[in-house]
Amino acid sequence: MIPRYSRPEMVAIWSPEQKFRIWFEIEAHACDAMADLGVIPRANAEAVWKAKDAEFDVARIDEIEAVTKHDVIAFLTHLSEIVGADAARFVHQGMTSSDVLDTTFNVQLTRAADILIADMEGLLAALKRRALEHKDTVRIGRSHGIHAEPTTMGLTFARFYAEMDRNLRRLKTARAEVATGAISGAVGTFANIDPRVEAHVCEKLGLLPEPISTQVIPRDRHAAFFAALGVVASSVENVATEIRHMQRTEVLEAEEFFSAGQKGSSAMPHKRNPVLTENLTGLARLVRSAVVPALENVALWHERDISHSSVERMIGPDATVTLDFALARLTGVIDKLVVYPENMLANMNKFRGLVMSQRVLLALTQAGVSREDAYRLVQRNAMKVWEQGADFQEELLADTDVRAALSEAEIAEKFDLGYHTKHVDTIFARVFGD
Repeated sequence: MIPRYSRPEMVAIWSPEQKFRIWFEIEAHACDAMADLGVIPRANAEAVWKAKDAEFDVARIDEIEAVTKHDVIAFLTHLSEIVGADAARFVHQGMTSSDVLDTTFNVQLTRAADILIADMEGLLAALKRRALEHKDTVRIGRSHGIHAEPTTMGLTFARFYAEMDRNLRRLKTARAEVATGAISGAVGTFANIDPRVEAHVCEKLGLLPEPISTQVIPRDRHAAFFAALGVVASSVENVATEIRHMQRTEVLEAEEFFSAGQKGSSAMPHKRNPVLTENLTGLARLVRSAVVPALENVALWHERDISHSSVERMIGPDATVTLDFALARLTGVIDKLVVYPENMLANMNKFRGLVMSQRVLLALTQAGVSREDAYRLVQRNAMKVWEQGADFQEELLADTDVRAALSEAEIAEKFDLGYHTKHVDTIFARVFGD
């Protein structure tokens, strides 16, 4: 997590100051609940809340931790320094460190998810706008990187919209997966703390009580969360890769916006490189790198240990901050993407009608020619286009075997571009609704 690929709002979630603020809220809400239950004096609970507006001294907590070798104890010691030893007497009563750490981590993840969900909604809006703008902009569809049949740029944007819309649902599911808290004490049995304390704290923090914890919240939840982030990152790379392909000099059907004063190369002044989408490809790799460690965190010794802790302290901030930046960057790329319809048409016509081969094949079979013979007739004319630069339609018209089955008008009709775009509205209705 470096400033170059970070945005302030997401970074703030993971700051030490924010972490200690959440720790305080957990402890203070727990004191409130215990006072309501008559477990501790109301005055002590109210005294703890006097630290509500306090600035927790991160350096002081670190100083204490250097001695105690325990971060939660260091924080509780510092809290006692702020509110007074007597007032803090009942803080953390019946609780264990994981109650604070795990519940805080899930608060941070849900807040991070809220930002990512908003990011995704912004990206979807950009994709929909560009899809509608280029709904009828014809381009060649490619399979294996080779010209296949005509499609439209609008369908390309619509495909990415549908994929990101699925990812939006995944993010919402991932958020729900980790929106739980646990204030259940050592080994999760509530032996020294009433379950109603957990319910109160979770309600205040916008979480649901974990149905059963073992002192730690089960890590399958977090594995699912980071796996969802990995899928979103892969979709970001999917879009980025297509744009990088379109910007290749030999293709140049679209390119990243190149601003005034921008430089593409330190050596070659003519260069306009797809640096943003290349960057997104790399960032996607970083987000995905969090998935396997999150999966490996699921298995813990005797139901509880902290082997997951060091992993999560890194992948939590790194994955969410990086994905937040990547989604924002991709939205900007889509918003400003320069599209070249003329180049799309020129590329499609580069092989002089070759992309209409399937229509001719099907027409021959409809005319009574066997599929094997029809394929052979079409392919032998297609190879002349590949190898000699011939015109596909002219070759078909000159082929006596083809003409025996199809008239000149029937052959010409098979080169109508509109045939390939006649269901675009149907597809758009499926993707965007009526």
